[in-house]
Formats: sequence, structure tokens, C-alpha cells
Amino acid sequence: MEEDLIPLIKESINLELNVAELYLAFYNLFPEDAAFWWKLTLEEENHAALLRTGKELYLPRNKFPRDLVHILLQDLIDKNKELNSLIEEYENNPPSREEAFNIALRIENSAYELHYQRFMDKEPSSRMEEIFQQLNQDDKNHVEKISAYMKHHNIPQESRGT
Repeated sequence: MEEDLIPLIKESINLELNVAELYLAFYNLFPEDAAFWWKLTLEEENHAALLRTGKELYLPRNKFPRDLVHILLQDLIDKNKELNSLIEEYENNPPSREEAFNIALRIENSAYELHYQRFMDKEPSSRMEEIFQQLNQDDKNHVEKISAYMKHHNIPQESRGT
């Protein structure tokens, strides 16, 4: 069991770090929203640190909560490639402020981030799950945070169908 989780955890850590890097790019691009992007960047880095700690401390004891990570490795690899491409593209061709927020919403509504969020919102079935949720308690629901910020600042939100 441990062997099959290692690559999933590593790619999940990379995913959180890539999202953090993208949000850091938005922090640098949009000074009027810098505090908002900075907070999201730190929270994504915290998610990566939580996964890394779980891998180091709990995986060897077979106590890592399996449903904390997305189950399809290739999907995680593909999403990381996509995020790396976006980061690279935005170095030379930055998105508009509106595009940045809508990109963040799409990321946070993706299966990978929703999987993480569902784990954090569910009723814990073990002390280990409860510990993970407590460590993450202030970093919950980025979709709600982004949507509320966009509404407050009159940033148009794409319809879900696009």
C-alpha cells in the first residue's frame, strides 16, 4: 500500500506547489489584489507541507489517509504539466485580472482541489484524519474565498458552462 501511495502523494505535493506558484505570479501581476493572492499562495504551500509531513511521518506507519490524495496518478501528472505551462505562458503573456481570478476558480473547482476539500470537510473517521483537518482548518474552501472576493470587487465571474 505504501508504495502505491508515494507517487500519488509526490504529485499531489507538486500540484499544491504549482498552484502556489501560479498564485504567486498573480500576486506579482496584480498589486491591487496582492494581499489576497499572497494569502492563497501561503495556504497552497501549507497544503503541500501538510501532505509532505503526512508522507514522512504517517505513511511509514501505514496511517496516511488514502483519500486525502486524488487516486489517478496520470491525472495528477497531466494537471501538473498544465499548471507548469500556464506559469510559463504567464511570464511572457500575463492574463488580465479577470482571467486570473477565473483561472483560479477553475483550478479550485477541479477534481484535484475538490478532492482535497472534500476530505477536509468530511466527518473524520480516525484520529489521524481529525489531526489533518485541524491542521488545515484555516485554509478551507478557496472557491468560496475567490468567489466572495470577486463579487466584492466587481470582477466578472465566468459562467460554469465555459
